[in-house]
Amino acid sequence: MVCMLMKPLFITAILGIVSLSFAQTNLSTSYILRNSEDSVFQDLSDFQKKVMCGGATEKPFTGKYLYNKAEGIYYCAACENPLFTSTTKFDSGSGWPSFFDQIDRNAISKREDNSYGMKRIEIVCAKCKGHLGHVFEDGPEPTGLRYCVNSASLLFIPKEKK
Repeated sequence: MVCMLMKPLFITAILGIVSLSFAQTNLSTSYILRNSEDSVFQDLSDFQKKVMCGGATEKPFTGKYLYNKAEGIYYCAACENPLFTSTTKFDSGSGWPSFFDQIDRNAISKREDNSYGMKRIEIVCAKCKGHLGHVFEDGPEPTGLRYCVNSASLLFIPKEKK
């Protein structure tokens, strides 16, 4: 009888942890919070400020650029620093836009993130330090990396057709 009563509580607890990990207002203490009133962030939407300044995360499969197949360059939504090219974008099945390489080795900074009991590497724009997402070592060749990025942190400029 006790086991039957505990099962719903256990499932509720697990679901609560999962939903917390995707909460749009995730302000983990492992993130370095940036002032959303800084001029570089002032033109962003409230949600973009939560992501880029507070480390929030979009819900999976909801981002504007997840299914974008156009050729072009992805820039930081705050400072317009070039981050990725469309030629490095791939479908990882993760629910977020994924890239196997950054546009330049100095475009993105990395730091350890131990939030939610996980050991991950956070990626931020090297220029404005806005939160972009995380990088994992399960991507395709040639790098073996998967830069998992919030669409809210990106600005896509399509390649001009000649």
